[in-house]
Amino acid sequence: MKENHFSIVFKSFFVILMFLFSNLAVSQTQQNYVIDNTTGFWERVQFGGGLGLGIGSGYTDISVMPSAIYNINEIVAVGVGLQFGYLSSKNYYNSFVYGGSIVGLVNPIPEIQLSAELEQVRVNTDYESNSFRPAFSDNYWDTALYLGAGYRTGSVTIGARYDVLFDDDRSLYGSAFMPFVRVYF
Repeated sequence: MKENHFSIVFKSFFVILMFLFSNLAVSQTQQNYVIDNTTGFWERVQFGGGLGLGIGSGYTDISVMPSAIYNINEIVAVGVGLQFGYLSSKNYYNSFVYGGSIVGLVNPIPEIQLSAELEQVRVNTDYESNSFRPAFSDNYWDTALYLGAGYRTGSVTIGARYDVLFDDDRSLYGSAFMPFVRVYF
């Protein structure tokens, strides 16, 4: 099953990459990168992040992920982010997730953004008792190193990232591969 899931994910990622590179081949514009050292610190800072809300039959997922980047120049940016989350499944578990990340972004050409992100989060989960097991808690730190690529237009980047430290038994997410939409203002 995992092999089939990975194949579907890989094919989807391949189609996205083909679309991006075919779009670049058609593009006739060229942009020169110029390093502007005259702007102040705050003119180079951009803020963004994410909000998540998932509510279903007995399930709740709420997340807030603010972040900021500093544009060193038009090609390279570095930044930090915070993550707060609450997950609950009725009669099964309640979980709090909190932590932070550092990110590096590289735009070799204006339309392509490569990223590396190191994320460290604390996961505190309380499982409720049922007929199969007693109540217990599971608290641990989860570290992820995401390498990603995306198509950038203006302040929006759409792409995918892969957790090279993914562990089926301990990772916070169900898959090492994740699509993303990144927005900085």
